[in-house]
Amino acid sequence: MKDKASDSTPAPASKRSHGSWLFLLATIGLYGLVFLIDPDYAAGSFGHFVDMVKNILPILVLVFFLLWGFELIGGIKEKLGQLSGRGSGLKGWLLAIGGGILSHGPIYPWYPLLQHLREQGTRPALLAAFLYARSIKLPWLPLMVHYFGLSYTVLLTLAITLFSIPHGWLVEWLTTRRAPE
Repeated sequence: MKDKASDSTPAPASKRSHGSWLFLLATIGLYGLVFLIDPDYAAGSFGHFVDMVKNILPILVLVFFLLWGFELIGGIKEKLGQLSGRGSGLKGWLLAIGGGILSHGPIYPWYPLLQHLREQGTRPALLAAFLYARSIKLPWLPLMVHYFGLSYTVLLTLAITLFSIPHGWLVEWLTTRRAPE
């Protein structure tokens, strides 16, 4: 009997979904229907759409150029893996903590990069420090200063930054110690 893993025949190409085009056509059709019923309402709605595109377009262009730039750099994951390997020293800690502070948004998009870095040899301590330092949210610092004061905000931010190091060491110690035999 042949093992499925050893079978070298390629999987059949999956059909491409046309759902996005159908959604676009349905939206255009709905706007056309609204235009037939109430042209002024449809024109106002289209005006709001154009204003929104004008506001968002510069951000989309910036994101496009950033993605393009990162694609040009090429191999950035491998370079990060080299900077945060076993002998990374202070550079690795600064990269992990600084990256954690600067990272924004939900955590789940970061998991594939962190997994790749771990496979490249990044210390668990640095990954833990990155995740710990993510609790500092730069956009929220002014609001935090407003509610809690400058001294509290500075002390808490420094404490989180400094305690990310022993936290990383603890996580590394717990993940690399051997189980009793």
